Parts: sequence; structure tokens; C-alpha cells
Amino acid sequence: MKNLIKTIAAVSLGASLLSAPVFAQTDAEPVTSIQQLLDRVRADSRDAAAENQRRIQEFRANRDQQVALLRQAQNRMAALEAQSAQLEAEFDANVVLIDEQSALLQEAQGAFGELFGAARQYAGEFGATIDASLVSAQYTGRADDLNTLANSRTLPSRRELDAIWTTMINEMEGQAEVTRFSRRVLGLNDGNPVDVVRIGTFVAVADTGSPTFLNYKSDGAGSDSFSLVALERQPPGTIMGAASNILNAEAGEIVSGPIDPSRGALLDIYRSVPNLSERFEQGGIVAKIIAGLFIFSAVFGLFRLVMLLLTTSAINAQKRRSTASKSNPLGRVMLAYEEVKDRPFETIELKVDEAILRETPKLEFGLNFLKLAAGVAPLLGLLGTVTGMIRTFTQITLFGTGDPQIMAGGISEALVTTVSGLIAAIPLLFIHSFAASFARGAQQALEEQAAGIVARHAEENAS
Repeated sequence: MKNLIKTIAAVSLGASLLSAPVFAQTDAEPVTSIQQLLDRVRADSRDAAAENQRRIQEFRANRDQQVALLRQAQNRMAALEAQSAQLEAEFDANVVLIDEQSALLQEAQGAFGELFGAARQYAGEFGATIDASLVSAQYTGRADDLNTLANSRTLPSRRELDAIWTTMINEMEGQAEVTRFSRRVLGLNDGNPVDVVRIGTFVAVADTGSPTFLNYKSDGAGSDSFSLVALERQPPGTIMGAASNILNAEAGEIVSGPIDPSRGALLDIYRSVPNLSERFEQGGIVAKIIAGLFIFSAVFGLFRLVMLLLTTSAINAQKRRSTASKSNPLGRVMLAYEEVKDRPFETIELKVDEAILRETPKLEFGLNFLKLAAGVAPLLGLLGTVTGMIRTFTQITLFGTGDPQIMAGGISEALVTTVSGLIAAIPLLFIHSFAASFARGAQQALEEQAAGIVARHAEENAS
């Protein structure tokens, strides 16, 4: 019995899966007999058959609707194809008509056609020049009439022809002006207008509390889309100072100021000119080693200079006192004499010399290091020069000499390290020279005072 129930349940489950989705009956009572199972299977079969019938009817209805939509789209396409053919025929007819009218226009223009063609050509060329002129930053829209004339296919009017020479005169007047106006500058004052001083067609400087050089550049969106833009890197301080003279000048006052005859090209070159930190970075690791050596040696040398100055002052102060002090070299030499002044003359002389010899290393401490650093710095610069030239020759071997920028890195490293070595060596030589001079002076003072002490002792014993 159990096997029969399992078989009937499996058959009913397979039939349900093949004919329709399985309907969950979570609320149905559990099957307790074969009759209940058969009733349950029959009910599920009836439900599945009804669901299948409903789906078939829905599919047939959708099929009829899709066929109707297809026929509607085909009719619409046929109508559009007919309209396209009609428009194409009209377009061909219009092309023929335009050619006929163009021939009639050229025949009617006669000799004037070539003349006005040249006028349109010059209007287009001069219009492009006006658009790129710095004067147009102040007076906008000056080239509109010229551009209209250049793109016109009809005979120009008297007003359009007059626009050519009147615009030329206005451009010449603008080239001679030094004027101030307000305009928005990209990259300054959050897009708000700022005061701009224009010197002809050569230089434009924004007055934002300090001078800011501007460039009049196209943004690439069209021939007439030019804007004032702050230079990415401003010129050095001397040029900025001259620009301040212009910004602060009164009306009619004659002052000296910067002029860029290339109309912005020279000032824009400063964008590629490296500053001090960038030049230092071009020197690479050798330049950093030289900088570290110079900083350490210079600080140490200045410290030794201060100490030698204090020692010299202490020696000079000890000369004026008869009481010896251990805080200075001369006092220690005098104390050495006081310890042996009752002994024989030779012993006194030897003890005093010994005291001077003990003070000499203290006075000369660090002088050899300063001398060595001053000599090593140029050698490190030469090392950087050699490595930079090796890098340059390697790039020449790989890429040739067609592009100088490829070799610029190695050449910059060679020159920057050489300059860094010389810059480090020259101050260190001066520091070493002054320190050695102070050390010799202090040592000479000790020897003179010691000789005087020994001489007085000899005179006192002789008397």
C-alpha cells in the first residue's frame, strides 16, 4: 500500500510539473488515504488545465495585437518612405535652382564679383586678427561685422565695406592706448570682474592688490571665444616691480614698465622656466648631498667662528687682569707659569710651551674639516656633472638628437650640480679662512704673552 501511494504521488507531481506551475497549498489538509490523494490529484489537474487554457487565450489575444501593431508600423514606414522620396526630389530640384541662381548672380556681379570676393577674404583675415587682439578684451564684438561680411554670399553694402577700414582705425587707436577697464579674468577673484590695465596690444596686468600678468587666449570653442587668463607662473620680481609702477601711475604720468613685443609669447615662456626649488630638484641626489654637506659645514663653521671670537675676547680681557682664570686659554697658561715659577728657567719655559701646545688643538678644532668640506663640495659637483653627461649621452644613443628636451634632464643635472658645488665651496672657504685667522691670532696672542711672562721672570731673576 505504501508503495502504491508513493507511485501515485510521483506520477501526480510529474504531471503537475509538465503541465503547469506547481500551486502551493500550504493551507491544505494532509492526505490520509488513497481516495483523498486521488481527489487532490484530480483537482490539481483541473486547475492546471484551466490555467493552460487561460494562457493560450492570452497568447492568441497578444498575437492578434502584435500583428495589428506590425501592420500599423509597416504603413507608417511606407508613408515616411514616400515623404522621403518627395523631399529628396525637392532637394535635388533646389540644388539645381541654387546652381542656376548662383550662375545668374555671378553673371550679374560681373567684374565686381572678384573685387568683393577679395573684400570678403580680407574681412575674414582681419576679423581673425581682431578676435585675437588684446584690444578686444576691452571692446568686445568688434569683429562681428567683419565675420558676417566674410561669410556672406551676396554683394556687400556700403556699411559693410566701411566696417573694414573703420575697424582698422579703431585697432590702431587701441594699440596706442594705456587704459584701465574692468573685466572678468579666469582664475582670479572667483570669476568676479577685476581692474585690468592694458598697454596697447602688448601687455595686460590685473590689479588685485599686487600685479598679475594676463594672457588673452582662445578656449578652443570657436574663433571668437577668447578670454583673459592669469599666467600660470608670474615673471620674476624685477618685472613685477615695473608692473607695479604702471598700476600705481597717475593719468598722464610717464613711468617705465614691461612691454612684451611678442604680445604674450615671451611672458608665457616663464611657465616653463623652473624656479629655485625646481632647479635644485633637477640636480638629483648629488645636489641633495651637496646641500646637506653645505648646511652642516656652514652651521659648524659659524659655531666655530663664534667660539673663536669669544675666546679672543676672553684672551684680550685676561691681558688687562693680573689674576689668572681657568675660563680662557691665556689664564690657563698663566696658571701653568704660577705653578713652576720657583723652578729653573728652562723648566718654566718648557712648562709654558707645554701649556700653549695644549691650547692649540682646542683653537684649531674643526678647521681641517671646514677645509675638507670646501674641497669636497666642488668634487661632488664634478661627480654630478659626470653622471649628468652620462645620462645625456645615454639618451642621445637611445633617441638621437632630434628633440633637445630629451637631453634637457641630463644637462640640467650636470649644470645644477656644478653650480651647487661652487655655491657650497665659496662660503665654506671664507668661513675656513676667517676661522683659521682667528685661531692663529689667538695662538699668536698666547705665544706673545707667554714670551713676555718668561722674559719678565728672567729679568727679575737677573736683578
